Amino acid sequence: MENNLREEGKFSYVEEGEGTPIIILHGLMGGLSNFEGVLDFFPKHGYKVVLLKLPLYELSLLKTSVATFAKYLQEFIVHKKFEQVILLGNSLGGHIALLCTKLYPNSIKALVITGSSGLYESAMGESYPKRGDYEYIRKKAENVFYDPKVATKEIVDDVYETVNDRNKLIKTLAIAKSAIRHNMSKDLPKMQTPTCIIWGRNDNVTPPEVAEDFHRLLPDSNLYWIEKCGHAAMMEHPEAFNEILFRWLTARKY
Repeated sequence: MENNLREEGKFSYVEEGEGTPIIILHGLMGGLSNFEGVLDFFPKHGYKVVLLKLPLYELSLLKTSVATFAKYLQEFIVHKKFEQVILLGNSLGGHIALLCTKLYPNSIKALVITGSSGLYESAMGESYPKRGDYEYIRKKAENVFYDPKVATKEIVDDVYETVNDRNKLIKTLAIAKSAIRHNMSKDLPKMQTPTCIIWGRNDNVTPPEVAEDFHRLLPDSNLYWIEKCGHAAMMEHPEAFNEILFRWLTARKY
C-alpha cells in the first residue's frame, strides 16, 4: 500500500474511487494497511476513500500533539478542496477525528470511530513498551486483538522498531501525554455531527464501557458491537465492519 502513496507538499496519502470522501486516520502504532478491507470495499460502492498518513514522527516535539494533527487534517481537507467529508478513525485516529470535528464542524459531514481514544486515560500510555524486549512487545501487540494470530511478525517488528528508535519513542510518549490532556468528555455533548461507533466487544485497550460513554455523550450517535473482536475491528473483522458502516451510511443517506 505504501507504494501507492501520493506525495503533495507536506501530505502523503492513498486515494481510491470517486464520490463522497471518506478520510481514514490510522492509530499511533497502526499503518495504512490496517484499512485494506475498507479500501477494497467502499470505492466499489460510490465513495472516494482517502488514507492519510499522519506525520507522527516528522514534527518538532513541541508540535507533536493531537491538536496539531487535527489542524493538519483540516489543512488536508482544504488542500483537496473537499466541501464536506466523512472521517473514519481508529484509536488515536479516532481522537484526531473527534477533535477536528469539534474545531471545524462545517468540514465534517459524519464521523466514524472505532477503538478511539479521547475519553479513556489509559488508552494511549499505560505501561508503555519496554525498549529492547521483543517478547514483551509481542505480548502487548497480541493483546490488541481478540485473536492473537492477527498480530503478525510484521506488526510486532514494526512496534519493536518504533519503541527502539529513540526519536520515535519520545514522540510516541509525547502523543500519549497529549491524548490524555485532550480528554473530550466536556466537548462531546456539544457536538451534533452524526457519529457511527463500531467497537470490538473484547477490546482490552479501550474497553466496551468507553464505547458506551461515547454513545451516551455524543448527541447523535449509533453504537454497534462486533463480537470476538479487539481494538482494531476493521482489521480483525473487515467484512462485518464494512457491512455495519455501509448500512449506517445508507440509512443516513450519505
